[in-house]
Amino acid sequence: MIAQHFSHVDTWVFDLDNTLYPPSANLFGLMDARFSHYVSRVTGLDRDGALKLCADYWASYGSTLVGLMAHHDVDPHDFLADVHDIDISHLSPCDQLISALTRLPGRKVVYTNGSQNHAKRVLSARGLTRQFDAVYGVEDADFKPKPTHDAFAKIFAKDGIAAHASAMFEDEERNLKVPHAMGMKTVHVHPDPHDADHIHHHTDDLADFLSQLVR
Repeated sequence: MIAQHFSHVDTWVFDLDNTLYPPSANLFGLMDARFSHYVSRVTGLDRDGALKLCADYWASYGSTLVGLMAHHDVDPHDFLADVHDIDISHLSPCDQLISALTRLPGRKVVYTNGSQNHAKRVLSARGLTRQFDAVYGVEDADFKPKPTHDAFAKIFAKDGIAAHASAMFEDEERNLKVPHAMGMKTVHVHPDPHDADHIHHHTDDLADFLSQLVR
């Protein structure tokens, strides 16, 4: 029984993008177009060069934004507002996920590398606004991104999260390394399993996984 591995958990921390909605929604595809346009405008690079720079900064710094702040003096608030200005009208509520989260005992928190406003828009579209007690974006970590330890420490201190009594759900496996080291139960939410010591559980269906915790 999966539930027995989470009997000690009283706080549930969820990533947002590709975790609380399926990757097939392709929000990152929509955001990539805005990323490349924004970076092209700031740097003068063509589309392909801008996308490569985005990927390089993501790999080196944990997020494109940090690289742009470090090397191009970009205003993070302007950047976040621009790249998250996408159409999410194709997102819809998932009754099974809503039910599982509603029945899940304890505190429920969203923590994303995106903006808080983006998170709240997505939660509203998914019918999940009332299921969460708090929503944190990258601005709440002083623009330090996951997977850095400082980012997690900042958010967990702000919310009063005790890692040893908490679980973390993420689609990016690298973002589970610090939570695991801090003592959290970790769940990789992804279509493909990833075998690693910092991953306790894997699921390609978050709603089904959570429903097994509340039976």
